[in-house]
Amino acid sequence: MEQNKINYKKGVKFYRLDRRPRKTLWILNWLMHFLSSLLMKRKTKIEKIGMEKVKDIPYVLLSNHHDFADFEVNCLATYPRRVNNIATLEQHYKRAWLLRLCGLIPKRKFTTDPNLINQCEIVLNEFKAILSIYPEARYSPIGTTAIIPDSYGSLIKKLGHPVCVLLHRGNYLRSPVWNWRKKRKVKTFSTMKFILSKEDVEQKSADEIIEIVRKELEYDEYRYQKDNNIIIDEPYRAEGLHHVLYKCPGCKGENMTSFGSTLKCPDCQKEWEMTTLGELVAKNGETEFSHIPSWFEWERKCVREEIESGTYSYKGEVEVHSLPNTNKFIPLGNAILRHEPKSGFTIEGHYNGEDYKISRPVAGMYGVHIEFDYNHIHPLPCVHISLLNDSFVCFPDKNKNVVMKLLFATEELYKVEMAEREAKRAQRRLNAE
Repeated sequence: MEQNKINYKKGVKFYRLDRRPRKTLWILNWLMHFLSSLLMKRKTKIEKIGMEKVKDIPYVLLSNHHDFADFEVNCLATYPRRVNNIATLEQHYKRAWLLRLCGLIPKRKFTTDPNLINQCEIVLNEFKAILSIYPEARYSPIGTTAIIPDSYGSLIKKLGHPVCVLLHRGNYLRSPVWNWRKKRKVKTFSTMKFILSKEDVEQKSADEIIEIVRKELEYDEYRYQKDNNIIIDEPYRAEGLHHVLYKCPGCKGENMTSFGSTLKCPDCQKEWEMTTLGELVAKNGETEFSHIPSWFEWERKCVREEIESGTYSYKGEVEVHSLPNTNKFIPLGNAILRHEPKSGFTIEGHYNGEDYKISRPVAGMYGVHIEFDYNHIHPLPCVHISLLNDSFVCFPDKNKNVVMKLLFATEELYKVEMAEREAKRAQRRLNAE
């Protein structure tokens, strides 16, 4: 059994990520702007700060990520300039040829692609276009800033071009990832801001650059909602919230449910009401967390405690579909998905007469992509494990709410691993002295 390889039938081709990017066709650039105007112009407002400094020069545009509407707002904000967006390979599903003509550069999630820097340099230096990146690499699960890795500081410094930020507000409130099919009547607001000149990028260290980027991309959608008195009175406003708030702060069970405007623990029967200002109020007993992101971060803390105590691990049967190219998902049947503190993720299954084993170590994954309602295959929660040449979508038992915990564990295990490595390096330096 060869690791990280599936015995595919003849004729299956892998998508080449090393392709040279395409300069966006002007007619498609106009068409994307026209369609985005129809969809979003009356629903959003864009404020520009200092953008006259990069009016005619290429630059790196960093955006936070809430919903597909982010791309539409991006198009409105940058037009008539041409833009090359870095986007997940799944976005290219069954339309790769079209999206390449639109300037999109495909990437598999949470992998280190050696081709990416060269592709970025072509966009900036040859096309003289805007390079658009979503450094969170996924829709925000809870409306706050996700991990932005240190590597972005090094990437920006290597590219050597000005940097701007497009910060979206309200897109998450309008369409949270845990209930994206039911939109809310929320107007959005985005700020497009010049943050680093070419000279700043040359003079500052990668560490200084990434700290500036993180500060400019800080956001909290629920605080924004409350501060701006944004009323969301849709009766379904809490439906799906249990996907991210899966753990009961009362009895510590991990079996939460939601319906209408209510979040409920079926184990201890406690209920919380989601108010029209996006806060939680217990219907009986103490309100442990009124601010939704605070509940979310408490769950993260609980997972970290499991890791530190040595009690964390996951093993479960999953239905697996792979995506070696952008033409179709290939059903691989059922397999066993494991997530362990030492070995990271492994998928073990059998396909086309042979066993297979897919592995991603802890140190290679600072995050993992999850979905709560995957529209390409099943409208169910799933976790994506990607290699450079293949992607695997794993659907756990639909009665077990586990994917959010897997994301927490992935991020916290990576932090532990990096801290241990840094401690070892520090000890070696000390010994050398």
